[in-house]
Amino acid sequence: MGFLSKIFGSFNDREVKRLFKIVDQIESFEDEMKSLSNEELRAKTQYFKEKLANGSTLDDILPEAFAVVREAADRTLGMRHYRVQLLGGIVLHQGRIAEMKTGEGKTLVATLPVYLNALTGKGVHVVTVNDYLAKRDKEWMGKIYEFLGLSVGCLVHGINNEERKAAYAADITYGTNNEFGFDYLRDNMVIFKEEMVQRELNYAIIDEVDSILIDEARTPLIISGAGAKSTHLYHLADSFVRTLKKDEDYTIDEKAKTVVLTDEGGIPKAEKYFGLENLADPANMEISHHINQALKAHTLMKRDIDYVVKDGEIVIVDEFTGRLMFGRRYSDGLHQAIEAKEGLEVRRESQTLATITLQNYFRMYNKLAGMTGTAKTEEDEFKHIYGMDVVVIPTNKPVIRQDLPDAVYKSIDGKFKAVVREIEERHKKGQPVLVGTISIENSEYLSKILKRKGIPHEVLNAKHHEREAEIVAQAGRYGAVTIATNMAGRGTDIVLGGNPEFMAKKELKKMGYDDYVISMVTSFTETDDDTILEARKTYKEIYSKVKKITDEEAKRVREVGGLHILGTERHESRRIDNQLRGRSGRQGDPGSSQFFISLEDDLMRLFGSEKIRGLVEKLGMEDDVPIEAKILSKSIETAQKKVESRNFAIRKHVLQYDDVMNKQREIIYRERRRVLEGENLKQHIWSMVEKIVDDSIEMYTAGTDYPEEWDLKGLEEHLHAIFLPKNVLKLDNLEDLTRESLREQILSIAKDLYDKKEKEISEERMRELERVILLRVVDTKWIDHIDAMEQLRQGITLRAIGNEDPVRAYQIEGFDMFNEMIKNIQEDTVKYVFNVTIETETKRQQVAKITDTRGADKALSGKTVVRKGKKVGRNDPCPCGSGKKYKKCCGK
Repeated sequence: MGFLSKIFGSFNDREVKRLFKIVDQIESFEDEMKSLSNEELRAKTQYFKEKLANGSTLDDILPEAFAVVREAADRTLGMRHYRVQLLGGIVLHQGRIAEMKTGEGKTLVATLPVYLNALTGKGVHVVTVNDYLAKRDKEWMGKIYEFLGLSVGCLVHGINNEERKAAYAADITYGTNNEFGFDYLRDNMVIFKEEMVQRELNYAIIDEVDSILIDEARTPLIISGAGAKSTHLYHLADSFVRTLKKDEDYTIDEKAKTVVLTDEGGIPKAEKYFGLENLADPANMEISHHINQALKAHTLMKRDIDYVVKDGEIVIVDEFTGRLMFGRRYSDGLHQAIEAKEGLEVRRESQTLATITLQNYFRMYNKLAGMTGTAKTEEDEFKHIYGMDVVVIPTNKPVIRQDLPDAVYKSIDGKFKAVVREIEERHKKGQPVLVGTISIENSEYLSKILKRKGIPHEVLNAKHHEREAEIVAQAGRYGAVTIATNMAGRGTDIVLGGNPEFMAKKELKKMGYDDYVISMVTSFTETDDDTILEARKTYKEIYSKVKKITDEEAKRVREVGGLHILGTERHESRRIDNQLRGRSGRQGDPGSSQFFISLEDDLMRLFGSEKIRGLVEKLGMEDDVPIEAKILSKSIETAQKKVESRNFAIRKHVLQYDDVMNKQREIIYRERRRVLEGENLKQHIWSMVEKIVDDSIEMYTAGTDYPEEWDLKGLEEHLHAIFLPKNVLKLDNLEDLTRESLREQILSIAKDLYDKKEKEISEERMRELERVILLRVVDTKWIDHIDAMEQLRQGITLRAIGNEDPVRAYQIEGFDMFNEMIKNIQEDTVKYVFNVTIETETKRQQVAKITDTRGADKALSGKTVVRKGKKVGRNDPCPCGSGKKYKKCCGK
């Protein structure tokens, strides 16, 4: 393959060459666009919409539409898309992943396909990794869209339902993956159509696509309701685990992240402590489970690495970004076990009300695209799961950053001594240094040493995330030292010499301007507000002064080598390492990077080769002297590849299980929507009656064609339990009885009952009662089914011991359980419909109260959805949708 690539070029090279022909077409419109007035340029939006309405495709208008956006960006932001950015925009429009190095302007690239696809009127979603970026990009890039006559919305923490609906109704909507995913789940839990906020999932561009579709794909989105289990056992198990000794009473497998009691020590102690004869008895399953979770909490879950304690709560730390994941809880009782360990109030376990993986949520979009600085290493996964290939976009200017070989040390102490020496030396000459750590603990440990040495520095980790943008914006200043966890300000450029816009806005803040006014100073929005106009004038004056200072400082920083990246540990994913390196050397700037590694680091300890440790011992190396050996670099990469393939297998496994649930979820959500859309369900309910009758006849007449051998009494009792009155079947003449005549007789009685009920209650009220009943039954059964499927999934992994494929077993048994649930939905719905009376309440109610959203903002937790609006007046239209006045309908 290497030989052929040399002759014909790689697939990526050929693809880039092909797409540059479209870039040439875009550039051919440049002079025409420059000659247009603002009004004429804005009028292009309506012109494109009309072309689409007359049969043109998005591909047909792409070159001219991209040229319009390019010109609008120049006029509103003073930014003009480079050729490579136009190339990136084409790739995104095609539903692919554009890999673009840090600092190449991905945010601006997205404006091209976003505008083009928004012209269809079906909505475009731009997905970011956090609220700050969603807000920033909406305000920043929103100027282009608004200039061209399109509307822009933003989904952030804490906005209400009406604001969400307005954000989704806009042509373009910015928000985080969690906001979009949880809104989808909540939309499928509402009891009135008006409460739904999302439109059709049309087209999404995911920024930092690797972070969202790869790193976060192992964790499903979960909406929970309050559970009923007691919290006493968590405290008891916690007290017991504190009495145990490692190796004697339990053993830990760090690779598999499991911990188990020993047969000799731990199990007998547990039986004595809890007064049990046999811990392994199925009757003691719950106690055994609580002990296991308490052991995990004490041995595998480390404070300030896996979680932090903040305001009396356990908050999970994202292992990939180092961010605090507010609102997310460990499942299966582990969160409660950690609460007990830390001496906090143990919250009750919750019941899952709705769940979906990010993979399955994003696969529902008609078209999906993504951009990131690092995706090529995971291209197989993107292709396999999402059907997206990766196109590497060339940089606008050559990357001249120096990536130095890893410095490998024998011990962690030796490594950190060398790290501090390196920081000291580079700081003395004024070179800015960004130090990457993989835990809060390490970032704070380094910070303490630097304080003792008198080296001024900033720390960016999940504990200080509020100042993230400010810290990152100034990390490129002369002499700056910044210690950061893996979050390292993804999405914010580190500008050599400092960020003049940020500094100018900071000066405005000092002058007393509020956040809203400051956000408006760079906005394109027209205003006659004197305060904003005055602030804009002041901002321009400050900015021009600050820009001269930062330009001068940037020159000094370039002279001392640009930004230096110092990684204190290799991450288990090569992608994360590449992201850290990519913070330096943007847009042709000088820069350098180097990783410092010790053989005691988790990656090397758990996945490194035993040969290396042996080799180092033989050489008798000093702790803080780097080990120079090619075998080490090879070993590090091999270890990373091992972990990457293991993590891919885990994500694939999660998806295989969720695919089963996904098919079921689609059926249930479709059923709910029929109710919310106000569909006439009479025929649907009647088909349920027919299905119940057919299944019942088959069950009670099976095995023989002779009516005298049929269990007719059993059939009658069974149907009586659902809808049939007692002793109404005429079964005197068995000679003439056939299955068909029996079916006709039962359905005739059922129809008479149904018609009579409808006449008694009124047709309109009967239709709404059918909707109310079906909605409540479906929701109740579905919540129970989710819980049952989760228990099945947890228990089914044991099947692998008996050489049975757990996923296949889950598919088969899950299918059986789903069919059983559908049967129960039909029977309960029919039973309730046939038992309604004129007094039956038509008010819709949610079957469970949302208490928690794992992975989402807590702003929406703990709220029961209620129908909005004033109380219905007697002469108002009836809310059941009948078209009659309330007093003549449900208020009768």
